[in-house]
Parts: sequence; C-alpha cells; structure tokens
Amino acid sequence: MLTVDFTVAGIPCLGLNGGPAFKHNEAFSFQIATDDQQETDRYWNAIVGNGGQESACGWCRDKWGISWQITPRVLTEAMAAGGEEAKRAFTAMMEMRKIDVAAIEAARRG
Repeated sequence: MLTVDFTVAGIPCLGLNGGPAFKHNEAFSFQIATDDQQETDRYWNAIVGNGGQESACGWCRDKWGISWQITPRVLTEAMAAGGEEAKRAFTAMMEMRKIDVAAIEAARRG
C-alpha cells in the first residue's frame, strides 16, 4: 500500500510510503501540546516507556524512530511572551529532557 490514513491525538493524517531509501529523521515530528504535567507525563511515558528514547528539550522518539515533541502550553506561551520571560523559559528548557512544567512556570516568573 502506498498511502495510509491514521489519526494522531485526534488529528487525521495521511502517510506516504516513500520506500526504503527514505529513513525517519528529526526533520519530521509530531508535536503534542499538553495542558499540565500530568498530561505531559502521560504522553512522554507512553512513548518512552514503550520502547522509545528520550532526547532533549521535550523531544523523544518512539520505538519506530518517529520524533515527538511533548510541549506543555506554558512553554509555548512563555516563548510567545518574548523578552526576558522567553529567555528564562528557554534557558530552563535547555537543561531538560521531559519538560518540567513547574520549572518553566518558575522561570517565567523570574
């Protein structure tokens, strides 16, 4: 089969089989925006705990090598705020694997 329809986190997707010459890499990833630490942990643990691998700054790979960004909304909001708030949140994020919501909130406050 050349294409497949599938759903990820409620979003319909279409996959195209490009053949063995095209390997997975981080140029493509799924991003899931989460509301809190509990939701962040649930997605992270489902991916990493099922044969996946942690990476940096909220990124991980599933057991098939597909990259995922598990991104709490508090981080996205901090980055959108710009200025010193964004710099503090970015600096905090750079030290993390899975995003720590409380640490991002603390960084936002300074």
